[in-house]
Amino acid sequence: MDIKITPAKLSGRVTAPPSKSVAHRMLICAALSEGESTVRNLFPSKDITATIACLSALGAEIEYDGRTALVRGIKNASRRARLDCNESGSTLRFLIPVSCALGTISEFTGAGRLPERPITPYLECLPKHGALFDYKNTMPFTVSGKLSAGVYEIGGDISSQFITGLLLALPMLDGDSELRLTTPLQSKPYVDITIGALEQFGVKITQNGNDYMVKGGQKFTPCDVTVEGDYSQAAFFEVANALGADIEIQGLLENSYQGDKKIIEICQKVLYNNNGGLKPFSVDAADIPDLVPVLAVLGSFCEGTSYITNAARLRIKESDRLHAMAVSLNSLGGRVREFDDGLEIEGVGKLSGGVVPDFNDHRIPMAMSVAAMKSEGDVIICGAQSVSKSYPDYWEVYKSIGGIISEV
Repeated sequence: MDIKITPAKLSGRVTAPPSKSVAHRMLICAALSEGESTVRNLFPSKDITATIACLSALGAEIEYDGRTALVRGIKNASRRARLDCNESGSTLRFLIPVSCALGTISEFTGAGRLPERPITPYLECLPKHGALFDYKNTMPFTVSGKLSAGVYEIGGDISSQFITGLLLALPMLDGDSELRLTTPLQSKPYVDITIGALEQFGVKITQNGNDYMVKGGQKFTPCDVTVEGDYSQAAFFEVANALGADIEIQGLLENSYQGDKKIIEICQKVLYNNNGGLKPFSVDAADIPDLVPVLAVLGSFCEGTSYITNAARLRIKESDRLHAMAVSLNSLGGRVREFDDGLEIEGVGKLSGGVVPDFNDHRIPMAMSVAAMKSEGDVIICGAQSVSKSYPDYWEVYKSIGGIISEV
């Protein structure tokens, strides 16, 4: 689906969609619980439906109506399972160690760029503890064997998703384990979300410096939980407000573990006068990689040069997001330079309009829809349906607050 966005001021009220990061973790904890749990305030995004399908394949019984999931925990894990992760890196990386802890012979499949995304940390550490990989650098691949407790050494600088996967799996093992990080942890807030979700389901993790101590034989306790609003999705509306929109954003938890709540602080700092002038910024994106696309848009309207650093991991997301945002903004008259690990964005005040692709990446069209609000001409987004990966009704919400959209 290709759409044309005609520049218009956005105003009105939106409710932040449920946090995909929190939802993945709560669904997995519920599936590992001994009993029946209810997970409320879900969203039928492709990533979440992939996780639900995979947990069902592993042996959980899940009734899902698009908003609420009734989850009966795994009693007898499937001997074999085919786990289609679609394009969800979280689903893949969370469930590799979980399936090994359950002892299931699992075939992992996926779509888009997922077959290319690395699982190297698992290939290096899991075989030392009983996992067997039939892996040829792409999908499908098979993981078998059953994990044993012990000392797990893993780097923390590739993706926190690997840390989360192990924290979800290790409590199920018979003995105690230690998770040692061999390199500094990036995106620590995502690990904090994991530990918070585990605590809600009765599982305790102890942090010792940069390492994590995990007592074995823990039981996941079923419970009734509600997924909080997603700051990474609300960020598009927060930046729109910084650029002159008037949007009331509801559904966000003030004391959230989500690192992406940093967007509020960033937007407050760039505002410096009553005439809409914006100060340039410098942001270390190590803990907030999902904010980079919309921050690149924000920088294009600041009065000076903004910098985003420590974002090299964005090159192995659904797209190379650093390249995608540089190409997209420059094609509309922006001045963005990309570096190995970040972006330099020179403020231009206004964009000219034009045509941009979606790069098969849900965050690129959403970011460019914010850019369109301040463009002088129409912005055509090719492949706008990719937002369904995380925010299926984004375009309906965008129109409800004054966005002018037509299909082309």
